[in-house]
Amino acid sequence: MSLSQETLEAHLNDPAVLCCRRPAGTVLSAADFEDPTIFPDLVDSNLMTLKEGGLTIQQALGATLINDGEALTQLTPDLLDGVKETSAAPADEPDEPDGADDGGPDACACCTTAAPETPAAPAPAAGGYVHLHLDKAEGLDLVFPAGVAAAGTAIPASGPAPAAAAEPEPEEAPADRVLRTLVKKDYPVTKVVIGDETSYADGVLTVDGALVEAAKKANPLVKDVEMTVINPADRHVYSNTIMDVIPVAAKAEGKLGEGVTNVLSGAVFVLTGMDEAGVQVHEFGSCEGYMDEKIRYGRPGCPDQNDIMIRVDVKIEKGTGMERRGPFAAHSACDVIVHACREAIKNLDGVTPIKEETFKDVRRAGRPRVVLVKEIMGQGAMHDNLLVPTEPCGVKGGQKNVDLGNVPVVLSPNEVLDGGIHALACIGPATKEITRHFFREPLVEALQTDEELDLTGVVFIGSPQVNDEKTFVSERLGALVEAMEVDGAIVTTEGFGNNHIDFSENIAAIGSRGVPVVGVTFAAYQGQLVVGNKYMDAMIELNKDPEGFENEILADNTTTPDDAARAILMLKTKMAGIPIEPPEHKWDEAVIEANKKLVK
Repeated sequence: MSLSQETLEAHLNDPAVLCCRRPAGTVLSAADFEDPTIFPDLVDSNLMTLKEGGLTIQQALGATLINDGEALTQLTPDLLDGVKETSAAPADEPDEPDGADDGGPDACACCTTAAPETPAAPAPAAGGYVHLHLDKAEGLDLVFPAGVAAAGTAIPASGPAPAAAAEPEPEEAPADRVLRTLVKKDYPVTKVVIGDETSYADGVLTVDGALVEAAKKANPLVKDVEMTVINPADRHVYSNTIMDVIPVAAKAEGKLGEGVTNVLSGAVFVLTGMDEAGVQVHEFGSCEGYMDEKIRYGRPGCPDQNDIMIRVDVKIEKGTGMERRGPFAAHSACDVIVHACREAIKNLDGVTPIKEETFKDVRRAGRPRVVLVKEIMGQGAMHDNLLVPTEPCGVKGGQKNVDLGNVPVVLSPNEVLDGGIHALACIGPATKEITRHFFREPLVEALQTDEELDLTGVVFIGSPQVNDEKTFVSERLGALVEAMEVDGAIVTTEGFGNNHIDFSENIAAIGSRGVPVVGVTFAAYQGQLVVGNKYMDAMIELNKDPEGFENEILADNTTTPDDAARAILMLKTKMAGIPIEPPEHKWDEAVIEANKKLVK
């Protein structure tokens, strides 16, 4: 693959290798050189060998081939006439990154930031001018000698100093504007029992056992429902694959995204399922097994270490697990039971919460405007999500992103954190962002409270199956972000593989409009990107598995507060114009660890 002129300039100091067969007498130009970003793959595949003594592209450019040259031939001085003699680049000037590796598997390695260069010293006055070059300055204080005027005319050393101009009074900075406020009140659960009614009192959640029969009638595809209470000490119990983790939260005042939401702390619902033939309801990988081994407790989407789990196991009609209607039926059945618990905690007047959290959607005038884009599953089979249900994390009233055409939909940060997404996606367990994840989304929480940024909103965009549709929704995202007039964007995606095509297109749709963008995804070893573009030069790796795999442990490779901090610092770095070092060719956990230290 030959180089464009733009790519050539970024690789002048890389080895010169012919991209294709060239006849003797060819004067080498950009079109004759192979792209250095794919060299590691070619070497790994034994298609090419790089030896010492080879020329750089800068040295070979414009030289003439003495004999015919075959593709992937490394150029050396004996093969060319008219080789340039060039001096080595200074060691303290890092090469500019050229973006992600188009088609390379390592286009997402992690974030690395280059240290800002030291400001250059002012040049001596020449012809009456002082030349000052600064790459970055902080607390700058300049004092110029009074002996020379701008035009080189001497200024008398004596005489009264001219009166100083009156300094204008500083303008008052515009105040932050709070758009809406959400209060989450947490109430403790110390015990869960299955009884004859649904109630909450004195830390005890009682769930009516008769709700199981009502859940079976939620959808004709539901064939059986079982409910079990699993205490923290009893987690070594076998379970079907985990489809979702759902908090118990109910609106006490106002609508989704504002007012007051009552939340039960210490107990969550866990939806599991299979079909009548015993096939687990999953797509790429499932997490059936012992629940103490198949859940990464403490992740934003998972039960916490001391949570009581109320497992609702749903059996659906044979063969419907890989269709949208099958998983939706299972979620609808579970929601019948969860909703009864919501009704029991709507009015807790007189009960003192153990914690109150206040979330504010704020317009921060004068701060960089940023947007968070979350790519969610929408490929038309079992992939689906419900947007903005009537109750937090609920099913009723939610709009399916597939039915909306997967086009971008904007939610306020508070709407997201108030359960504005009910996740139906059945992708691999380790990368799955489940319903509780959105209820405690680390990037939304961190961006919303960062006083250096103005979070304009959270955009949810689906990943269609058909390529034409992928391009359409990505272009609509680009137009939307352009209209929002933001200064930076973070794009995330769950899962990997097909949806990485959408991921790269979404980043390109934003970056091509001049908006600095950071990507956040699982890639590592198993999920290596197979597509890329020049805008994918700032990437955050979510992998936590030692071998870099989808390890089928629920939510293991999903976003944590540490990942969010790295992504935000990366975005600030890119918006500031500080160079970002290109990633290693292969996934390397050491890069992530080094960046964690930078953040701290």
